[in-house]
Amino acid sequence: MNYRSTRNDEISITSSEAIAKGLSAEGGLFVPVHIPSVSSADIERMVGMSYTERALEILRRFLTDFTEDELRACISAAYTKEKFGSDTIAPVHKLNDSQYILELWHGPTCAFKDMALQILPHLLTTSIKKLGIDRETVILVATSGDTGSAALNGFQNIPGIKIIAFYPVEGVSKIQRLQMCTQEGSNVFVSAVKGNFDDAQTGVKAIFTDKGYEKELLSKKKTLSSANSMNWGRLSPQIVYYFSAYCDMITSGEIACGDPVNICVPTGNFGNILAAYYAKCMGLPIRKLICASNKNNVLTDLISTGVYDRDRAFYVTTSPSMDILISSNIERLLYMLSDEDTALVTGYMEALKETGTYTVSSRIKSRIAEHFFGGFADEEACAETIRETYQRFGYVVDPHTAVAVAVHNAYVENTGDRTETIIASTASPFKFNGAVLEALGSKTEGLDEFELLEKLAKDYDLQIPTPLKALKEKAVRSEAVCDKDDMKKVVDAFLK
Repeated sequence: MNYRSTRNDEISITSSEAIAKGLSAEGGLFVPVHIPSVSSADIERMVGMSYTERALEILRRFLTDFTEDELRACISAAYTKEKFGSDTIAPVHKLNDSQYILELWHGPTCAFKDMALQILPHLLTTSIKKLGIDRETVILVATSGDTGSAALNGFQNIPGIKIIAFYPVEGVSKIQRLQMCTQEGSNVFVSAVKGNFDDAQTGVKAIFTDKGYEKELLSKKKTLSSANSMNWGRLSPQIVYYFSAYCDMITSGEIACGDPVNICVPTGNFGNILAAYYAKCMGLPIRKLICASNKNNVLTDLISTGVYDRDRAFYVTTSPSMDILISSNIERLLYMLSDEDTALVTGYMEALKETGTYTVSSRIKSRIAEHFFGGFADEEACAETIRETYQRFGYVVDPHTAVAVAVHNAYVENTGDRTETIIASTASPFKFNGAVLEALGSKTEGLDEFELLEKLAKDYDLQIPTPLKALKEKAVRSEAVCDKDDMKKVVDAFLK
């Protein structure tokens, strides 16, 4: 299996090269030259497997230049009971007869990003070794909160790698900020950016595509890579948990093998739901992919109108990981739905950069509508859903999951489609304790983050995740803040 760029179909590289590079030189994203298939018989076989065995079944189809022993080593190091609390790794909680919550937040930073960022360091270091690279790898990350803490945690003290995470100064929760700014490790650094997530992501992309800077780093035996979902090594492990959830639902008797399901994903950068689309293309019986946005509903508009327009008001919400107006992984979807037309994709991306908008062809628009439903929930609907979900089912969700539940409720009301739906729950409610408590009607005034953790646990009979409880004893290691135009200077200063 080789990989091309969404903007240059003459490129053909191995999966280890794609993972090591992260982003193509002209700014495109790496994509597999074809989508491998998984049959009903394969799924039936996976039903009896553990999560790690299922991961091997999926990843070996994409990472074909890795030996089976190499893949097993990466997988077994990433998905352990010690890191995820049980061997289940990503359990499915039945909310009601049509909604099933896929809990993706049992890892060390309590968010779904751990599902990929615990394995990416092992995939990356294995790739570097396979390619014989003798340069230090510098990983740059733009984060709306969860990616940063998960990447910093995953890469801490990995030899031959340094990692720098940039987050929007006012765009993350207090717990998310504490997770990043207290992260230990001699090879990690974090800085806030004066701006929003899109500013941070644009800055990181600008550094990646700066040819002069690339040469300068090479002269110092350093090379750049990415831990964002732009990196195929980040995206491919996310495909696994959709297959795993489907298998778990077969095991529990909720569905039979071959029965269709819907998948609803709260997303801002489109990577998490794109992984579900890859799973569908591989053969997982998915009827509809429900794309749930918050008030920053640029994806909802694209799906319904075919117009992508980032020139709109930007809102800071209680679901900050979705406060995004430039969704990088849409580029991979457009590549697939345009029959791999790199010139067309390049034109769309250039138009977005230069004018802030593009309109997809009628053919692509109809293909998007065939697979996706788009909806959004504003702040009021999000809070109401947190409250109603607890009142009806005794289950506490974080604001991102609440957005997905709200959008799925609206989808069912609009379409009458009551197909069993897997709803991706992307973060522990404890990461957004203030917003959750306020939605549930609890008073939060005058309480600090750790008092809020205790209150949420006590009032709603929950257990505080150990990694979040431990933050109270950790020292803040970085309080850096930079202008969005000075991100490269921050990188230089850290590397020196």
